[in-house]
Amino acid sequence: MPAPVKTTMSSAMFDFPGKNAKRRLCRKAFGGMGRGTMLRSCPRPACRAGQPTFSGSDRLMTHPQTPSLQKAGQQAVAQNIQALAGFLKHYPPFDAMEQAHVLFLLERSRLVFFAAGQPIITPADGKVRFWYVVRQGHVQGLRGDGREEPDVPLNLLPGDGFPFAAIIGERASRRTYTAVEDTFCLQLPVPDFARLAETSEAFGQYAMRGVSSLLGRIGNRLQASAAQTLSESESLATPLAEMLTREPITCTPEASVREAVRRMHDKRAGSIAVVDAQQRLAGIFTLRDLRGLVIDPQANLDGPIEQVMTRKPYHLPPTATAFDATELMAQHHFAHVCIVEDGRLRGVISERDLFALQRVDLVHQARAIRSAQSVEAMTAIRGEIPKLVAKMLAHGASAEQLLRIVTQLNDHTVARVIELVLAERGDPGIAFGWIAFGSEARGEQTLLSDQDNGIIFRASDVEEARACQARLLPLAHAINTALDACGMSWCTGNVMASNPDLCLADFQWKAFYNRMVLSGSPQDLLHSTIYFDQRLVWGDDAGLAEVQAHALQTAGQDEAFLRLMAAQALDRSPPAASQLGGLRHRLKHALGGGEQTIDLKTQALALFVDAVRILALGHGIRAASTVERLRSLGQQGHLPEVRAQTYEEAFNYLQQLRLHHHQQQLQAGQALDNRIDASALNPLEQRVLRGALAEAERLQSTLRLKYRL
Repeated sequence: MPAPVKTTMSSAMFDFPGKNAKRRLCRKAFGGMGRGTMLRSCPRPACRAGQPTFSGSDRLMTHPQTPSLQKAGQQAVAQNIQALAGFLKHYPPFDAMEQAHVLFLLERSRLVFFAAGQPIITPADGKVRFWYVVRQGHVQGLRGDGREEPDVPLNLLPGDGFPFAAIIGERASRRTYTAVEDTFCLQLPVPDFARLAETSEAFGQYAMRGVSSLLGRIGNRLQASAAQTLSESESLATPLAEMLTREPITCTPEASVREAVRRMHDKRAGSIAVVDAQQRLAGIFTLRDLRGLVIDPQANLDGPIEQVMTRKPYHLPPTATAFDATELMAQHHFAHVCIVEDGRLRGVISERDLFALQRVDLVHQARAIRSAQSVEAMTAIRGEIPKLVAKMLAHGASAEQLLRIVTQLNDHTVARVIELVLAERGDPGIAFGWIAFGSEARGEQTLLSDQDNGIIFRASDVEEARACQARLLPLAHAINTALDACGMSWCTGNVMASNPDLCLADFQWKAFYNRMVLSGSPQDLLHSTIYFDQRLVWGDDAGLAEVQAHALQTAGQDEAFLRLMAAQALDRSPPAASQLGGLRHRLKHALGGGEQTIDLKTQALALFVDAVRILALGHGIRAASTVERLRSLGQQGHLPEVRAQTYEEAFNYLQQLRLHHHQQQLQAGQALDNRIDASALNPLEQRVLRGALAEAERLQSTLRLKYRL
């Protein structure tokens, strides 16, 4: 029997408030019923006072024992390892690690206790010697100086590990980690941490990339919940190069129309690509073009194809995906996409090719909306959109792609509704443009989005503007009413074109932004930030580009206005860590007390949207979408590029979670909302949610530092 191993833990780590509390904590930390055996078997007063420690590798008590007690202690430790392994398997990345690697971690670890308020790691400790996993309790990591990046508390709950960056950098921690409440942690020496990171791929990835390494697993789970089995060939991410299974049908620009059509007929093709001798794409001719020729009495079928082909057609590279082709077809209402590489034609993807892989629903949906003959027909067609979203989620569409799909279908709906209303009521005789604000302008609409819109037209003076407005307002009201009937509900804040304040001439829109920036009160600003997300959806530009440039310049150069916007954005903050699962929240939920749900829109996504909008305005970035703004901020050096990518990942995860929540509600026949029960999420989802909200808080801290708030 080797000599007993002494531990180096201070007795302060076990300064329990009382014997019964000590036993309850120890039983809980060791995994459940029967885990107090080692404590009760130990005759020494020190252990009875609260020093239950073990070294898994040696499985020895901290003092000599009789043979029977030694055996009991060994059995207790073995039981502890099994229970702790079971505990770790509920949390990432341990749930993806091989059993042998989990056991290695436990055999090299020991369980240590920290009283509430006790520091665990501080910068003054020097180079970090141990890595920890919270077994029970709550740990908070707080940066002291806040100089290198915003000071955002890092809240760690059961299953969370720390620190990572200090160990990988072989340095002291820049954060002070403190037990918020009485806490048990597994403590692993750094050399064993390094060995584990080398031997376990799952652990190594998590050690290097943190929560972002879990996003792929989350996406896979959300996708699997929409479809249990889908082959890789059915993925929306399939490169178009893999779909080019036949040579394209081609002809030269000099070939006659009759010859080109004969070649299409012989090959049973719906299109023919027109190329020069070097296979450079000059145009495309389709059956739709042929139908137009047949009814044209002036058509010359013996003339050259270049006279009737579609010149400079839209094309994609072979590296583009099936989703890209589907979206392009739906957006521009054609059925063929040319694939071009280095200026030369590689092939043609048709609507039929996508239909064979069950991805063409978007194209059909868009076409059906644009050809609807009534609002009633439109309503029926739009009733299929939730099924389309579910199907595309199952096929691997990302949150960004799904939001673009829903927004694009809403754009088609707006355009067709305007056309139907104009056909019914007559042309007002005024060229106007229909503006989208808010989520539609940003391309971030979900199945639960209302309408935010306005009208712009040109006028030379106030009198002319007033006359135009009088003719356009009844039309706008009819359009808003029809959109509501189609499922794009009325805006409760009256941000609609039927509002006289939002049906304006170009010069009036400039004055609108001047008032907002120069004299807007905090209360006015509360309802006006979405006007900085704007996009033309239908009709004549009518000076909107000039208005956008004016708004961007006016707001972006007014530091006081941006500071006011930032202060308002900081009024909202992410939910506390205690709301995001864990024992305390589950108990509150079971007893009917405490906050039970989190609103993903107002308590999570809006934090990113608002902060990124302000940063984009301050740097003159014209992009409307949150993701595009983040990318521009990173590429232009206004945010560290890696940090901007992390914010983008967090934002997209929250959107994916929101879309998945909506799908679950639709399947259950429930009304859609944005509130999720965090305690109902599995540990992996809770971990990533907490990580995403921590990034929102970090982004807000960037805003706080920039504007000294």
